[in-house]
Amino acid sequence: MSSVYMRSALIMVALALAGCASVPRDAGFSDVRQDVSERAGYEINWYRGAPEEAKVGAAVDSLLRDELTIDEAVQIALLNNRRLQAVYEDLGVAQADVVQAGLLRNPIFGGGMAFSAGEQPELAVSAAVDFLGIFYIPLRKRVAESRFEAAKSRVAGAVLELAAQVQAAFYEAQARAQLLEMRQQVALATEAAFDASQRLREAGNIRLLDLHSEQALYEQARLDLLLAEEALTQSREQLNRLMGLWGSDTVWQLNGRLPAVPEVELVLDDVESRAIANSLDLAVARQEIETYGRLLGLTRASSLVPDLEIGGSAEREENGWKVGPELAVPIPLFDQGQARVATARAELRRRQEQYVALAVEVRAAAREVRQRLITSRRTALHYQNVILPLRARITEEAQHQYNAMQIGVFQLLQARQQEIEAGQRYIEALGAYWRARTDLEVLLQGRMADLGGIQPVSTEPRSTGADSPAGGH
Repeated sequence: MSSVYMRSALIMVALALAGCASVPRDAGFSDVRQDVSERAGYEINWYRGAPEEAKVGAAVDSLLRDELTIDEAVQIALLNNRRLQAVYEDLGVAQADVVQAGLLRNPIFGGGMAFSAGEQPELAVSAAVDFLGIFYIPLRKRVAESRFEAAKSRVAGAVLELAAQVQAAFYEAQARAQLLEMRQQVALATEAAFDASQRLREAGNIRLLDLHSEQALYEQARLDLLLAEEALTQSREQLNRLMGLWGSDTVWQLNGRLPAVPEVELVLDDVESRAIANSLDLAVARQEIETYGRLLGLTRASSLVPDLEIGGSAEREENGWKVGPELAVPIPLFDQGQARVATARAELRRRQEQYVALAVEVRAAAREVRQRLITSRRTALHYQNVILPLRARITEEAQHQYNAMQIGVFQLLQARQQEIEAGQRYIEALGAYWRARTDLEVLLQGRMADLGGIQPVSTEPRSTGADSPAGGH
């Protein structure tokens, strides 16, 4: 009778758990999509089939049809970057771990036969189930759910990081395209000057030294143009990698020049506290602290008696079946779980210290990028409003004096070269400004991409007051 009861109980448990045995297809992606939309306004999708991939291809073709803008480049990357799509699979893994944590261990069935000379074989069967596992399920599920929440924050951070990389690469490509345009103009101007110098030399109006000086400037301009073309090619390929483009899709047109420094700057007040409040790296760190805290509780609960198997056995005899219960429990004579508890406690402390360290790094990054933005803005505006107009006036005056034979060709060439260098530095300063602005925007959205080689692991602070780097202002 007890054997029948045990089989019935196992069937009922299996039926009760059948509803949670499947892994949800969404796997928390809707939460990530909403989080990314609220933080940065991006739209993301997780494609897991041929029809969806065909829609992606059509969308990418549409975005590449006209000149590529920075927003379109980001959108293409979020749709088409296969490494980002691979990161989304982390959600499925974490969701599957939650489902697995809620399942009982499979029951164990055993059987055997004994043979004796001249007698019928004796048959014995048994069945056992992990009894304590039922009580550990809630603890295991809480650990898995905490890891699942951390996985969602990591995936959202990966989206923001990719968008930031695309923006930085796009500004770099715009800067190098602008430098190429300037080098082309310089090459044309120096070629014209060299041609004029040749005619003047043939007429005997200038020295051979002046002719060679003009030729040297022209040849240097040709070399600089070649290097500028190569630099732009490298920038385009970096964008192609980030956007996941290949083949004919790489023949796109870049939209415009670098934008001028805007009149209205980002709000730079309280960047530290805002970066701390929005940090996805710290959110992951807090989840890891919660995970290891729960794991410590589970380890303590299961350290002495990790398993307790309850079941029944039946043995066939001459007069029928003999049935009875069975109990299997390990005796903690040697391993009482001290090492496992100590390890879990050390891991928890490790993540607490790492959390505080990460909070310090986020604050330092906020201050650094804020100052970098201020400095690059002032630098670009100074070139735009002071240096470039001044160099243009100097070159113009030098040309007038050269035509009047008041200065030599060396002074004129020097003035031209200094004007070219000022133009190049202005473009570099403008690119540095937009990269700093992008870094600050992404940091305030919640992602610190460059941690100087330190992994973004986290811990909860020992206090959340103003004296803690993770709290207060």
